[in-house]
Amino acid sequence: MSDATLAVVAGATETAAIDGISAAGADPTLRRHTPSADLEIVADGRPAGGSPVPVSPSGCPTPAVVTRAVRELVGVGFVGVDAGLAVPTAPTGATVRETGAAPGGDVRDPEPVPDAAAVFERGRELAGAIAGDGGVGAGGGTGDIDTDPDELLVAETIPGGTTTALGVLTALGERPVVSSSLAANPLATKRAVVGEGLDASGLDPGDRAGDPIDAVRLTGDPVLAAAAGLVVGAVERGVDVTLAGGTQLAAVAALARHAGVERRLPLATTAFVADDPTADIAALADDLDLALAATDPGFDASDRPAMRAYARGEAKEGVGMGGALALADRAGVPDPDLRERVAAVTDRLLAERDGEPVTGDAP
Repeated sequence: MSDATLAVVAGATETAAIDGISAAGADPTLRRHTPSADLEIVADGRPAGGSPVPVSPSGCPTPAVVTRAVRELVGVGFVGVDAGLAVPTAPTGATVRETGAAPGGDVRDPEPVPDAAAVFERGRELAGAIAGDGGVGAGGGTGDIDTDPDELLVAETIPGGTTTALGVLTALGERPVVSSSLAANPLATKRAVVGEGLDASGLDPGDRAGDPIDAVRLTGDPVLAAAAGLVVGAVERGVDVTLAGGTQLAAVAALARHAGVERRLPLATTAFVADDPTADIAALADDLDLALAATDPGFDASDRPAMRAYARGEAKEGVGMGGALALADRAGVPDPDLRERVAAVTDRLLAERDGEPVTGDAP
C-alpha cells in the first residue's frame, strides 16, 4: 500500500449551472450529484444506489474512474471532505470529514461564499486529523488505515470550479488562466462571467492581493476555501503536501501563498492539462513557485471511447486524477495495466448505470 493519503475536497456551486462552462455532468441538475458520486466512486468503486454515474454531455465518464483504478492498483488511502455538497453522500469505504460549508452561490453574485472564513479555518483544523487518520485503503474496510502517511495529496471535485478558480486568481492579481472539463476551453466566456462577478462585488483585478479569504468570499467557491485551509494547516504541521490537480489546485496554491505559505509545493496534474495552451499551467506554476509534474497515461493508445475522450481533452483533470497517475507512475505500474484497470472500472460503472449484468465486483 502507498504511504500517501488522497483527500478529495468536494462541493457544489450555482456557478456550474451557467450555460457552456462545465461538462462535469450531463446537465445542470445532474451536476449537483457529481461531487457526491465522485467520492463514492473513489471510495467504493461505484456511486451509492440510485445515484447517477457522472458523465459529460458527450458521454465521457468522470475522472473519478481513473483515480479509483489507481487506488485498486496502488492502494492509496482516501478521505473525503464535504465542502458544500448539494447531495448527501455516505461512501462505505471512506471517512468523510465535514466543514459545515453550504454550497457556493453564483460567482456573478456579490458574495458567493459568505462563510469562506469559517470554511477555511475548518479546513485548517482538519489537516491534522486527515494527516493523522490517513483515510482508508483500496479495500474499503475501516481496518485498512494508514496512521502515519508520508504525503497528503489534496484534490477537488466541484463542477464549475475552473470558473471560480479564475475568479480567485483574478481577485488575487495572479495570472488569469484556467483549464476546462470541455475539450475546447471557453475561457472568454469564463472571463466574462468573472468580470460580472467582480463588478457585482465592486472589485478590480488584484484588489484582494494578500487577502485570500476575501478573494474566496467574493469570487470563489467553498471547495477552494476548504482546500486552501487544508494545505495551510498541513504545511503548518510539517506534512508533505502535493496539489493533486490542475488549475483549480494552482488557485488553491495561490490562496496558500497569499496566506503566507512559502514552501515550494508540488503540483501533480495530467498531460491533458499541460498540453492545453489556453490553460498555460506551466507559466502559472512558475508564477506560484510550484514544482509541476504532468503524467501521460497513454490513453490515446486505447481503443476505448472513454479513454480516447480524455486524450482529446475532455475531463482533463479532477478528483485527483493527476495526483493518482503520478502515484501509479511512481509505483511502477505499467501504462497497459493502468489502462486495463481504468477500462474495467468504467465498464463496471456504465454497465450498472445501464442495468446490464455485471461480472465481478468492486474490489
